[in-house]
Amino acid sequence: MYSAVTANKVKTVILIAMFVAIIAAIGWVISISMQRPGIFIPVAIFALVYATVGYFASAKIATAMTGAKEVGKKDAPRLYRTVENMSITAGLPMPKVYVIDDPAPNAFATGRKPDKSIVAATTGLLDMMEDSELEGVIAHEMSHIQNYDIRVMGVVLVLVTIIAFISDFLLHMGLFGGFSDDNREGGAIMIALSLAAAIIAPIAAMLLKAAVSRRRELLADVSGVQLTRYPEGLINALCKIENYSRPMQKANSATAHLFISNPLGKGKASRRFAKLFSTHPPVDERVDQLQEVGREL
Repeated sequence: MYSAVTANKVKTVILIAMFVAIIAAIGWVISISMQRPGIFIPVAIFALVYATVGYFASAKIATAMTGAKEVGKKDAPRLYRTVENMSITAGLPMPKVYVIDDPAPNAFATGRKPDKSIVAATTGLLDMMEDSELEGVIAHEMSHIQNYDIRVMGVVLVLVTIIAFISDFLLHMGLFGGFSDDNREGGAIMIALSLAAAIIAPIAAMLLKAAVSRRRELLADVSGVQLTRYPEGLINALCKIENYSRPMQKANSATAHLFISNPLGKGKASRRFAKLFSTHPPVDERVDQLQEVGREL
Protein backbone atom coordinates (compact mmCIF):
# COMPACT_ATOMS: atom_id res chain seq x y z
CA MET A 1 0.00 0.00 0.00
CA TYR A 2 2.76 2.42 0.92
CA SER A 3 4.42 1.92 -2.46
CA ALA A 4 1.09 2.71 -4.16
CA VAL A 5 0.69 5.89 -2.09
CA THR A 6 4.22 7.04 -2.91
CA ALA A 7 3.75 6.21 -6.59
CA ASN A 8 0.51 8.20 -6.72
CA LYS A 9 2.10 11.23 -5.10
CA VAL A 10 4.92 11.15 -7.64
CA LYS A 11 2.45 10.47 -10.44
CA THR A 12 0.49 13.60 -9.50
CA VAL A 13 3.54 15.79 -10.03
CA ILE A 14 4.38 14.04 -13.31
CA LEU A 15 0.82 14.39 -14.62
CA ILE A 16 0.71 18.09 -13.80
CA ALA A 17 4.02 18.60 -15.59
CA MET A 18 2.89 16.59 -18.63
CA PHE A 19 -0.44 18.35 -18.97
CA VAL A 20 1.12 21.79 -18.52
CA ALA A 21 3.64 20.84 -21.23
CA ILE A 22 0.81 19.76 -23.56
CA ILE A 23 -1.09 23.00 -22.97
CA ALA A 24 2.07 25.05 -23.45
CA ALA A 25 2.72 23.19 -26.73
CA ILE A 26 -0.80 24.02 -27.89
CA GLY A 27 -0.13 27.66 -26.96
CA TRP A 28 3.03 27.58 -29.05
CA VAL A 29 1.07 26.26 -32.04
CA ILE A 30 -1.48 29.05 -31.57
CA SER A 31 1.25 31.70 -31.40
CA ILE A 32 2.98 30.41 -34.54
CA SER A 33 -0.27 30.02 -36.45
CA MET A 34 -1.37 33.56 -35.63
CA GLN A 35 2.16 34.96 -35.98
CA ARG A 36 1.90 36.35 -32.47
CA PRO A 37 4.78 34.92 -30.40
CA GLY A 38 3.60 36.86 -27.35
CA ILE A 39 0.62 34.53 -26.95
CA PHE A 40 2.78 31.59 -25.83
CA ILE A 41 3.87 33.00 -22.46
CA PRO A 42 0.35 33.95 -21.24
CA VAL A 43 -0.97 30.52 -22.26
CA ALA A 44 1.85 28.75 -20.38
CA ILE A 45 1.28 30.91 -17.29
CA PHE A 46 -2.46 30.31 -17.50
CA ALA A 47 -1.87 26.54 -17.71
CA LEU A 48 0.31 26.57 -14.60
CA VAL A 49 -2.10 28.75 -12.61
CA TYR A 50 -5.09 26.67 -13.71
CA ALA A 51 -3.32 23.45 -12.73
CA THR A 52 -2.49 24.83 -9.29
CA VAL A 53 -5.99 26.16 -8.63
CA GLY A 54 -7.54 22.98 -10.02
CA TYR A 55 -5.41 20.85 -7.74
CA PHE A 56 -7.01 22.47 -4.71
CA ALA A 57 -10.51 22.74 -6.20
CA SER A 58 -10.84 19.35 -7.92
CA ALA A 59 -13.34 17.98 -5.38
CA LYS A 60 -15.65 20.98 -5.77
CA ILE A 61 -15.40 20.70 -9.54
CA ALA A 62 -16.24 16.98 -9.44
CA THR A 63 -19.29 17.40 -7.21
CA ALA A 64 -20.55 20.34 -9.28
CA MET A 65 -20.18 18.45 -12.56
CA THR A 66 -21.92 15.33 -11.22
CA GLY A 67 -24.70 17.11 -9.33
CA ALA A 68 -23.66 15.54 -6.01
CA LYS A 69 -25.13 17.07 -2.83
CA GLU A 70 -23.68 16.75 0.66
CA VAL A 71 -25.82 14.83 3.17
CA GLY A 72 -25.69 14.21 6.89
CA LYS A 73 -26.39 11.13 8.97
CA LYS A 74 -30.10 11.98 9.23
CA ASP A 75 -30.44 12.46 5.45
CA ALA A 76 -28.89 9.15 4.36
CA PRO A 77 -28.33 7.02 7.48
CA ARG A 78 -27.53 3.76 5.68
CA LEU A 79 -24.93 5.30 3.38
CA TYR A 80 -23.46 7.48 6.13
CA ARG A 81 -23.16 4.52 8.50
CA THR A 82 -21.48 2.38 5.83
CA VAL A 83 -18.95 5.11 4.99
CA GLU A 84 -18.32 5.63 8.71
CA ASN A 85 -17.73 1.92 9.33
CA MET A 86 -15.41 1.53 6.34
CA SER A 87 -13.40 4.62 7.29
CA ILE A 88 -12.88 3.18 10.78
CA THR A 89 -11.85 -0.19 9.30
CA ALA A 90 -9.38 1.51 6.96
CA GLY A 91 -8.06 3.79 9.71
CA LEU A 92 -8.95 6.90 7.71
CA PRO A 93 -10.63 10.19 8.61
CA MET A 94 -14.38 10.25 7.98
CA PRO A 95 -14.98 11.61 4.46
CA LYS A 96 -17.81 13.96 3.64
CA VAL A 97 -20.78 12.04 2.24
CA TYR A 98 -22.60 13.07 -0.93
CA VAL A 99 -25.61 11.68 -2.78
CA ILE A 100 -26.35 12.00 -6.52
CA ASP A 101 -30.03 11.89 -7.44
CA ASP A 102 -29.76 9.39 -10.28
CA PRO A 103 -31.33 5.93 -10.81
CA ALA A 104 -28.12 4.53 -12.33
CA PRO A 105 -26.09 2.66 -9.68
CA ASN A 106 -22.65 4.21 -9.28
CA ALA A 107 -20.26 5.85 -6.82
CA PHE A 108 -17.01 7.78 -6.70
CA ALA A 109 -14.47 9.24 -4.29
CA THR A 110 -12.58 12.47 -4.75
CA GLY A 111 -10.49 14.98 -2.84
CA ARG A 112 -6.93 16.15 -2.39
CA LYS A 113 -6.01 13.89 0.54
CA PRO A 114 -7.76 11.60 3.07
CA ASP A 115 -8.74 14.38 5.48
CA LYS A 116 -10.19 16.40 2.57
CA SER A 117 -11.97 13.51 0.87
CA ILE A 118 -15.51 12.94 -0.38
CA VAL A 119 -17.47 9.75 -1.05
CA ALA A 120 -20.53 10.05 -3.30
CA ALA A 121 -23.14 7.46 -4.25
CA THR A 122 -26.19 7.60 -6.48
CA THR A 123 -29.71 7.01 -5.22
CA GLY A 124 -29.84 4.10 -7.67
CA LEU A 125 -26.91 2.43 -5.92
CA LEU A 126 -28.59 2.79 -2.53
CA ASP A 127 -31.86 1.38 -3.85
CA MET A 128 -30.32 -1.56 -5.68
CA MET A 129 -27.58 -2.81 -3.36
CA GLU A 130 -27.88 -5.09 -0.37
CA ASP A 131 -25.83 -4.15 2.69
CA SER A 132 -22.86 -6.41 1.83
CA GLU A 133 -22.81 -5.06 -1.73
CA LEU A 134 -22.94 -1.46 -0.59
CA GLU A 135 -20.09 -2.19 1.81
CA GLY A 136 -18.07 -3.63 -1.08
CA VAL A 137 -18.58 -0.49 -3.18
CA ILE A 138 -17.77 1.89 -0.32
CA ALA A 139 -14.69 -0.16 0.62
CA HIS A 140 -13.56 0.18 -3.00
CA GLU A 141 -13.95 3.95 -2.77
CA MET A 142 -12.19 4.10 0.60
CA SER A 143 -9.28 2.28 -1.03
CA HIS A 144 -9.03 5.06 -3.60
CA ILE A 145 -8.74 7.50 -0.71
CA GLN A 146 -6.24 5.33 1.16
CA ASN A 147 -4.05 4.90 -1.94
CA TYR A 148 -4.23 8.61 -2.89
CA ASP A 149 -5.85 7.69 -6.20
CA ILE A 150 -8.25 10.56 -5.54
CA ARG A 151 -5.43 13.08 -5.88
CA VAL A 152 -4.23 11.68 -9.20
CA MET A 153 -7.67 11.44 -10.76
CA GLY A 154 -8.74 14.84 -9.46
CA VAL A 155 -5.78 16.39 -11.22
CA VAL A 156 -6.61 14.45 -14.39
CA LEU A 157 -10.19 15.74 -14.28
CA VAL A 158 -9.13 19.38 -14.09
CA LEU A 159 -6.37 19.21 -16.68
CA VAL A 160 -8.29 17.18 -19.24
CA THR A 161 -11.03 19.81 -19.02
CA ILE A 162 -8.68 22.67 -19.86
CA ILE A 163 -7.10 20.73 -22.75
CA ALA A 164 -10.57 20.17 -24.19
CA PHE A 165 -11.33 23.89 -23.84
CA ILE A 166 -8.16 24.99 -25.62
CA SER A 167 -8.62 22.36 -28.33
CA ASP A 168 -12.14 23.63 -28.99
CA PHE A 169 -10.68 27.11 -29.34
CA LEU A 170 -8.15 25.86 -31.89
CA LEU A 171 -10.83 24.10 -33.92
CA HIS A 172 -12.93 27.24 -33.91
CA MET A 173 -9.99 29.35 -35.06
CA GLY A 174 -9.09 26.92 -37.82
CA LEU A 175 -12.55 26.15 -39.13
CA PHE A 176 -14.34 29.46 -38.73
CA GLY A 177 -11.84 32.03 -39.91
CA GLY A 178 -10.10 33.01 -36.70
CA PHE A 179 -6.86 33.80 -38.53
CA SER A 180 -6.27 37.06 -40.40
CA ASP A 181 -5.89 37.24 -44.18
CA ASP A 182 -2.17 37.92 -43.84
CA ASN A 183 -1.74 34.83 -41.72
CA ARG A 184 -3.73 32.72 -44.14
CA GLU A 185 -1.44 33.61 -47.05
CA GLY A 186 1.66 32.16 -45.45
CA GLY A 187 0.26 30.09 -42.62
CA ALA A 188 -1.67 27.24 -44.22
CA ILE A 189 0.72 24.68 -42.78
CA MET A 190 0.48 26.15 -39.31
CA ILE A 191 -3.30 26.21 -39.52
CA ALA A 192 -3.18 22.51 -40.37
CA LEU A 193 -0.87 21.94 -37.40
CA SER A 194 -3.22 23.80 -35.11
CA LEU A 195 -6.13 21.64 -36.23
CA ALA A 196 -4.02 18.51 -35.76
CA ALA A 197 -3.10 19.64 -32.25
CA ALA A 198 -6.75 20.32 -31.50
CA ILE A 199 -7.62 16.74 -32.44
CA ILE A 200 -4.59 14.88 -31.10
CA ALA A 201 -4.22 16.60 -27.71
CA PRO A 202 -7.57 15.54 -26.22
CA ILE A 203 -7.15 12.02 -27.60
CA ALA A 204 -3.76 11.75 -25.92
CA ALA A 205 -5.24 13.08 -22.71
CA MET A 206 -8.07 10.55 -22.80
CA LEU A 207 -5.69 7.66 -23.48
CA LEU A 208 -3.53 8.67 -20.52
CA LYS A 209 -6.58 9.07 -18.30
CA ALA A 210 -7.91 5.66 -19.33
CA ALA A 211 -4.61 3.89 -18.70
CA VAL A 212 -4.19 5.39 -15.24
CA SER A 213 -7.81 4.74 -14.32
CA ARG A 214 -7.88 1.06 -15.35
CA ARG A 215 -4.87 0.22 -13.17
CA ARG A 216 -6.21 2.04 -10.14
CA GLU A 217 -9.64 0.36 -10.41
CA LEU A 218 -8.10 -3.11 -10.23
CA LEU A 219 -5.95 -2.12 -7.26
CA ALA A 220 -8.93 -0.56 -5.46
CA ASP A 221 -10.97 -3.73 -6.00
CA VAL A 222 -8.33 -5.81 -4.24
CA SER A 223 -7.72 -3.27 -1.47
CA GLY A 224 -11.47 -2.94 -0.90
CA VAL A 225 -11.90 -6.68 -0.46
CA GLN A 226 -9.03 -6.70 2.02
CA LEU A 227 -11.12 -4.29 4.12
CA THR A 228 -14.40 -6.23 3.97
CA ARG A 229 -12.91 -9.76 3.79
CA TYR A 230 -15.93 -10.60 1.64
CA PRO A 231 -15.22 -10.52 -2.11
CA GLU A 232 -18.73 -11.71 -3.02
CA GLY A 233 -20.14 -8.38 -1.89
CA LEU A 234 -18.15 -6.37 -4.41
CA ILE A 235 -18.50 -9.05 -7.09
CA ASN A 236 -22.29 -8.97 -6.81
CA ALA A 237 -22.29 -5.17 -6.80
CA LEU A 238 -20.17 -4.96 -9.96
CA CYS A 239 -22.43 -7.46 -11.73
CA LYS A 240 -25.56 -5.49 -10.81
CA ILE A 241 -23.97 -2.24 -11.98
CA GLU A 242 -22.85 -3.89 -15.22
CA ASN A 243 -26.35 -5.19 -15.94
CA TYR A 244 -27.79 -1.68 -15.62
CA SER A 245 -26.99 -0.48 -19.13
CA ARG A 246 -28.48 3.02 -19.09
CA PRO A 247 -26.08 5.97 -18.58
CA MET A 248 -26.22 8.39 -15.70
CA GLN A 249 -28.26 11.52 -16.27
CA LYS A 250 -25.27 13.85 -15.87
CA ALA A 251 -22.69 11.49 -17.35
CA ASN A 252 -19.78 13.07 -19.19
CA SER A 253 -16.36 11.92 -20.31
CA ALA A 254 -14.51 14.39 -18.07
CA THR A 255 -15.73 12.71 -14.86
CA ALA A 256 -16.16 9.12 -16.12
CA HIS A 257 -12.83 7.96 -14.70
CA LEU A 258 -13.87 8.91 -11.16
CA PHE A 259 -16.69 6.38 -10.90
CA ILE A 260 -16.52 2.73 -9.90
CA SER A 261 -18.12 1.89 -13.27
CA ASN A 262 -18.32 3.78 -16.56
CA PRO A 263 -21.31 6.17 -16.18
CA LEU A 264 -21.65 6.69 -19.94
CA GLY A 265 -23.50 3.46 -20.71
CA LYS A 266 -22.58 0.84 -23.28
CA GLY A 267 -22.94 2.01 -26.86
CA LYS A 268 -21.55 0.24 -29.91
CA ALA A 269 -18.71 2.72 -30.20
CA SER A 270 -17.66 2.23 -26.60
CA ARG A 271 -17.57 -1.56 -27.09
CA ARG A 272 -15.57 -1.28 -30.28
CA PHE A 273 -12.87 0.86 -28.70
CA ALA A 274 -13.24 -0.40 -25.13
CA LYS A 275 -9.66 -1.48 -24.63
CA LEU A 276 -8.30 1.76 -26.05
CA PHE A 277 -10.49 4.43 -24.52
CA SER A 278 -12.35 2.81 -21.62
CA THR A 279 -11.61 4.26 -18.21
CA HIS A 280 -12.46 0.95 -16.54
CA PRO A 281 -11.28 -2.64 -17.00
CA PRO A 282 -13.89 -5.20 -18.18
CA VAL A 283 -16.12 -6.48 -15.38
CA ASP A 284 -15.16 -10.08 -16.22
CA GLU A 285 -11.53 -9.24 -15.56
CA ARG A 286 -12.41 -7.57 -12.28
CA VAL A 287 -14.55 -10.49 -11.14
CA ASP A 288 -11.84 -13.04 -12.02
CA GLN A 289 -9.32 -11.06 -9.99
CA LEU A 290 -11.67 -10.81 -7.00
CA GLN A 291 -12.41 -14.53 -7.10
CA GLU A 292 -8.69 -15.23 -7.05
CA VAL A 293 -8.30 -12.91 -4.05
CA GLY A 294 -11.21 -14.72 -2.36
CA ARG A 295 -9.45 -18.04 -2.71
CA GLU A 296 -6.39 -16.58 -1.00
CA LEU A 297 -8.27 -15.08 1.96
